[in-house]
Amino acid sequence: MRIDSNGWVMDVERIATPNFDARETGKIDLLVIHNISLPPGEFGGDGVQRLFTNTLNRDEHPYYRTIPEGRVSSHFYIRRDGQLIQFVSCLQRAWHAGASTWQGRTRCNDFAIGIELEGSDFVPFTDAQYAVLHELTQALRAAFPIRGIAGHSHIAPGRKTDPGPCFDWLRYLAQAVT
Repeated sequence: MRIDSNGWVMDVERIATPNFDARETGKIDLLVIHNISLPPGEFGGDGVQRLFTNTLNRDEHPYYRTIPEGRVSSHFYIRRDGQLIQFVSCLQRAWHAGASTWQGRTRCNDFAIGIELEGSDFVPFTDAQYAVLHELTQALRAAFPIRGIAGHSHIAPGRKTDPGPCFDWLRYLAQAVT
């Protein structure tokens, strides 16, 4: 897996989203791991893609009406089967972290790359997801001066819980540092 000079992973599916803007800083040094499924706990649908592209029909499912209005995105989304989708160039700021702090710096979206895993706090992630996450992490570390890897819960404690207790940090970090 390689990242081109425009911040796109080569040979993966891209889905255009309007939910990004220019980074205020050029330094990208944090990866933030998230989980998401829409509706919660249901996998395989297109709810996440529609949320990230502002095309989610809020009348389609009762849960969708509880999602706060606003625009959200992530750089990457890894489905349960390992399919990787990129929504935002790594050189742009995706809107995944919200109010957040890491090592004394606020506004993590300014310097982070967001990776969403299709999942929930209550279901283990798949081998295919870990394999793609490992490969993506290696590519991102080769392209950018990544100094840290955190969960959404680490940068927004008390507000967010993802990637959740079912995410195997030991497994991931053992691969991520090799």
